[in-house]
Amino acid sequence: MKRINLTTIIKLSFLATILALPFVSCQKDSDGSPDVKPGTPVLTSITPDSAQGGQLVILKGSGLGDMSSILFQKDSVRAAITSTLNTETVLMFRVPIDAAGGVQNIIFTNSAGKELSVPFRVLAYPQVFSVSNYDFEDGSEITLTGTNLNDVTKVVLTGTTDEAAIVSKTKQKLVITMPATSVFRATLDITNVTGTKSTTQEFVSLTNNFVMYADAYGPGAFNGGIQSWSWGCTVSESSDQAKTGTKSLKVAYADGGLSLFLGSDTWADGHWFTDYFTAAYITFWAKGDGKDVELRIVPDNPPWSDWATGQQIVTVPKDVWTYFKIPMSFITGSFGRLDIVINNGTGRTVYFDDLLFIK
Repeated sequence: MKRINLTTIIKLSFLATILALPFVSCQKDSDGSPDVKPGTPVLTSITPDSAQGGQLVILKGSGLGDMSSILFQKDSVRAAITSTLNTETVLMFRVPIDAAGGVQNIIFTNSAGKELSVPFRVLAYPQVFSVSNYDFEDGSEITLTGTNLNDVTKVVLTGTTDEAAIVSKTKQKLVITMPATSVFRATLDITNVTGTKSTTQEFVSLTNNFVMYADAYGPGAFNGGIQSWSWGCTVSESSDQAKTGTKSLKVAYADGGLSLFLGSDTWADGHWFTDYFTAAYITFWAKGDGKDVELRIVPDNPPWSDWATGQQIVTVPKDVWTYFKIPMSFITGSFGRLDIVINNGTGRTVYFDDLLFIK
């Protein structure tokens, strides 16, 4: 058997290393990115040429490889680049969620510093996610929270020319003063540089609907006002809590007592709420004082109803004003007074505001 000395082993190892180098240098990156070089970017097409935040856009052309930056020129908003979606002829990316609306250029820059400017229209319709109040009268100030609100130019009640005044605006917040109107309820048509979009939220006129309580008991059905005939609970007007205006209706449900009992102070056979106001909804704000409260809404028994039936159960969260909008279809038959009954124990207090029947 031949012996291989140490010098020979070292020489063989060095030769193997040299031979392996070309193979190592030719291997591609393992992240799946195309092996492309930056060129001189030229546009063939961009599809679509207008899009909303989050929508996929496809840029086609030549020399598009190794892009390092995609900048939406208005407000300098950058789009994310995914290297696996970037070849010499195609670049795919998404419009940034926070891209500013309107016509602008998208500036594409590659690793060699060469740029391509492409005209594009970002669709950033106004969107409202939450509101400070649903109830209003002429001059009421309401805050709308959402996005794409900084360039709003007009707000009107849907289906009317009744225009709200814009008090202030940022991208996430729009403060308006509500107009006088003859409508019972309406959404808002909000216009910005992209276009007009209606809110999903519906706003209710305190002036044009039937008021049970809103800073005071309502005017009632005929010849008189709404009053409380509540039993087993203490009902008072409170200036400690209010959703709209300065007062709310405070109801302390005591032991042995169950019902907030509201109705017209004038009654005659055959005169019911449905005679003078055919309501589509009952709406109100409510807040539990320190505890969640379950309530059951029912028409009162004869003689204050025509054997009307039905009930609606709601849970009022503690320590936060919550809005309730309940279709009146849960009641069958005519009624003249309404009970709001505690359903989960006694010794609890609920504040009510803007308790309305609305068309």
